[in-house]
Amino acid sequence: MALDLEVRIKEVIQRTYNVKSFRVAIDNVLDFKAGQFLCVILKTEPELKRYLSISSSPTEKGHLEFTKKITESEFSKLLDSLKPQDTVRIQYPFGKFTLDDPQAKIAFLSGGIGITPIRSICKYVVDKKPDTDIILVYANRSIKDIVFKEDFELMQKQYPKLKVSHVLSKPAPGFKCCLGRIDRQIIITEVPDYTQRKFYLCGPPAMVEAMKKILIEELSLPEENIITENFQGY
Repeated sequence: MALDLEVRIKEVIQRTYNVKSFRVAIDNVLDFKAGQFLCVILKTEPELKRYLSISSSPTEKGHLEFTKKITESEFSKLLDSLKPQDTVRIQYPFGKFTLDDPQAKIAFLSGGIGITPIRSICKYVVDKKPDTDIILVYANRSIKDIVFKEDFELMQKQYPKLKVSHVLSKPAPGFKCCLGRIDRQIIITEVPDYTQRKFYLCGPPAMVEAMKKILIEELSLPEENIITENFQGY
C-alpha cells in the first residue's frame, strides 16, 4: 500500500543545466526498493502531479530524492521555483523496475533522464555489495547532458563490478565514449557477454521500444530477460 505524505524540501541540487534533484526530508524508515517511482503532487488548484523515479537509494538515510528534467510544462516551472523548506505531497512506492536477483549479471541501457531509477539501483548495489555484476550503457546528446556523471565516476571506483559506457551524439575531446546511438554493434562491443545478462531498459518510450527490438530481433535475446520502464517524468 502506497504512503501519502506531506514532506519538506531539504535540498535542491542542480545536476545539469536543465536537470534538478529535489531531496525531501524523510525521518522514518525509507520503505521502498531501489528503482521504484513516486507521485509528486504540487499544491495548486487544480492539483498538478507527475510520476517521477526515485533517484536516491534506500541506503541513503534521512531523505528521498527525485530528479526531473526542467521543461516548459506548468508542472516543471512550478517545481523549478521550489526552495528548501517548501512542502510538497508525495505518494510512494510504485513500480517493478527493481533487482529481483542480487547475484545476477545485468546490463542497463538508458538515455537522458531515464538514468534516475538506475542511479538508485547502482547506489544500492555499491552500498550493499551483493556481488551484482553491472554494465551501464548510457546515451546522451553531449557531455553536458550526462546526469549523475560524477556520481557514477565515484561509484565505479568504489565498486569494481560496475562498468559505465557513455554514448554521445556529439564528440567530447578527451572524454572516453562511443559516438552515435545505442545500436546492435555498440551493445555487442560494450556488453560482450550480453547473452548471459538480464537487460533493464529505461528512457523515453521510443528509445525503450527501439532497444527492445534490437535485443529481441537482432541479438535473439528472450523477452523474459528484458525489463522495461517507459519513463514518464518529462
